[in-house]
Amino acid sequence: MNNILKLKGSFTQKSHPNTFGPPTLPKRTIVKIEKIDKLLNDIRKIDLYWKNKPKYVDGIFFSAHYKDIVPKTRRIVAFFKCDSVDMNKKIVGAKFSPDKKQHIITYYVAKEAIKKTIEEVNIVKELLLKKFPNGISDTDFEKIDKIIDFSNCKIKKTKFLQLIVDANNVEKFNVEENTKIIQDETIVSIYETEKNITELMNALEIEIDKRNILSNNTVLLDKTDLEKLNKCASYLIAMSVIDISKMPIEEKKENDKPILNRFIKSPGNEPTIGVIDKPFRNSVYFSEWVESQNIDIPEELIVDEDYNHGTGVTSIIVDGQNLNPLHNDGCGNFKVRHFGVAIGNKFSSFRVIQAIEKIIEANRDIKVWNLSLGADKEIDQNFISPEAAFLDELQTKYDVIFVIAGTNIPKEVNKKNMKIGAPADSINSLVVNAVDKNDNVASYSREGEVLSFYIKPDVSYFGGDNGTEMDCYMNICDNVNVEHLTKGTSYSAPWIARKLAYLIHILGFSREEAKALIVDSCEDWSNKSKNSKLIGHGVVPTHIDKIVKTNNDEIKFVISGVSEKYDTYNYQLPIPLDKEKYPFVAKATMCYFPKCTRSQGVDYTNTEFELKLGRLKFNKKSNEYDIIGINNDIQDIEGSFTNEEEARSEFRKWDNTKCIKEKFNSRVRDKKMYDNPLWGISIKTKNRINSEDGKNLRFGVVITLKEIHGKNRIDEFIHQCSFHKWFVEEVDIKNKFDIYNVAEEEIIFED
Repeated sequence: MNNILKLKGSFTQKSHPNTFGPPTLPKRTIVKIEKIDKLLNDIRKIDLYWKNKPKYVDGIFFSAHYKDIVPKTRRIVAFFKCDSVDMNKKIVGAKFSPDKKQHIITYYVAKEAIKKTIEEVNIVKELLLKKFPNGISDTDFEKIDKIIDFSNCKIKKTKFLQLIVDANNVEKFNVEENTKIIQDETIVSIYETEKNITELMNALEIEIDKRNILSNNTVLLDKTDLEKLNKCASYLIAMSVIDISKMPIEEKKENDKPILNRFIKSPGNEPTIGVIDKPFRNSVYFSEWVESQNIDIPEELIVDEDYNHGTGVTSIIVDGQNLNPLHNDGCGNFKVRHFGVAIGNKFSSFRVIQAIEKIIEANRDIKVWNLSLGADKEIDQNFISPEAAFLDELQTKYDVIFVIAGTNIPKEVNKKNMKIGAPADSINSLVVNAVDKNDNVASYSREGEVLSFYIKPDVSYFGGDNGTEMDCYMNICDNVNVEHLTKGTSYSAPWIARKLAYLIHILGFSREEAKALIVDSCEDWSNKSKNSKLIGHGVVPTHIDKIVKTNNDEIKFVISGVSEKYDTYNYQLPIPLDKEKYPFVAKATMCYFPKCTRSQGVDYTNTEFELKLGRLKFNKKSNEYDIIGINNDIQDIEGSFTNEEEARSEFRKWDNTKCIKEKFNSRVRDKKMYDNPLWGISIKTKNRINSEDGKNLRFGVVITLKEIHGKNRIDEFIHQCSFHKWFVEEVDIKNKFDIYNVAEEEIIFED
């Protein structure tokens, strides 16, 4: 088998060309006066609504219902605009319509915006009645200066055209109010305004304890206070979720053939994985490998059963390969720093969130964290859970990665297509679902997607399932000399945490590269459709060799970099040629950890990285080379059009995990070379809110080349890489392991 390669080279950074032209309408489009009248009527209703409301905030909220899923460039720019601030910066929430075909975006603007918009739209209406009684078309836009003399108008040409374009993109305007049924203690997020959560609660005469404030706009409220908020100002409620989560009771049975008095060596310099779970039982055979403490849990409240779940999870991380020899992953043993944050079958998500922040801040040396606690309730289709959003923020801030269990269907729930529970909707985390011993979806698996778009779970792994044989279940140790056979995503996740820790600590990959390697290992060359809602990108191989080694007819290499400008690219990839043709098909997997904004609803990730990989073809018009992408990505190609819905579904726009690949079958033939023997890779950066969000953001890309005739061309590739200024490192597990051990040795100096 060939070892994986690390390529280190330099990327060129290029700024955005900023070639935005005047406002335009799509071809064969007509905006009629009736549409302008309808929107004007909507705005007057919004005006009347706010005139009758108490003034808890300085501005007003309204929602624009768009005709479809819209990119940033097709959102309103002129309606409700009364200052120089970009309207995209006034977005405080976004969701999809029930059929997931339309954007509904909520804005917060100054009150005077209504009056100004009514005046401007009336002027537009008058001009249409006078000059375009049958409606204004895209061709009218092209000759507008010949039809209207804007020097004698009450409105400027650009504003006139922008209002017409906005009217074409929007179906209606209204004010959204909270309609959720009020239940128990609830984590409530308020739309962002000029006032913080304390000021708003004081204005509403709601007293809150500082300990119940999670952020500037998120607070924990009891039923009485929530009812008061809903009655006085329901329009302020952006998101709300019940706080108390219930953990399903696990089915397990005692192992009939346990290996009593298991032996494990004393820990040495092995890597440490963090576990956040229920308390750990310090009397088990592997306890020397575990540092444990409980956070804000009184010892007198802990009962014996509370130790089982957390101890079982940690047993997999420390000694999983010996407890389950059929799943020996070649990663050895790991030390664990274990934090107990919950007891019983119910826990407060709010309190767990607060505990996690303290834990991560105090343990900065740990890079991989396992979290197998999950909520019984399903995620919302229009916003990320507060738990997941918090984990995403921590991963951006502290350069760590969470491995999260995909949550199980509770035994008492008679529902097949049950959505995953928080925090398995965390976008930056690696979320793991379960399969049985034959790689079939486990009977208890819950499904994604997240926000109707993001692929969650990311991957799947063996978690055990019903069967008559022992190997149908996962073997764990959760008590003294007691081993249980069990099942659940709680025990799938630790196996992936082990692999991530091995890739990061032993083999020296960054978390971006390590996550990409895990996801890439699931993406084979077949074109069979996968049930991504249940298994994600696929099932991760058991042994680490299957991740960091590849077949002799394949070349797998890792490239990483940092985005500093709009286009981060390198046109010096020397893919081996055979008679001026490329005898390869290719695939690539990219991962990055963007900043996220929960208040943006379905538009959650702040930064998009668009990945292109492929042959180079000279463009005479631009006098530059174009990359002919392996997945036929036509985004940003002049003369091509991709709507937002297609860009998201086909090219995973705004998803922070990208997998692109070419088809491989018996009909595949060598590809011709264009004008340059080299290939190019490009990562284009786009930001939703702040232009600085994507700056200095790291990415990791795993690229695999499959030689379609079965030949091994890795030596030729390495030679050519060196010639084209790439530093090539062959990742040899034995050498890396030896280097790690030497580096971690404690040196004792004699007096």
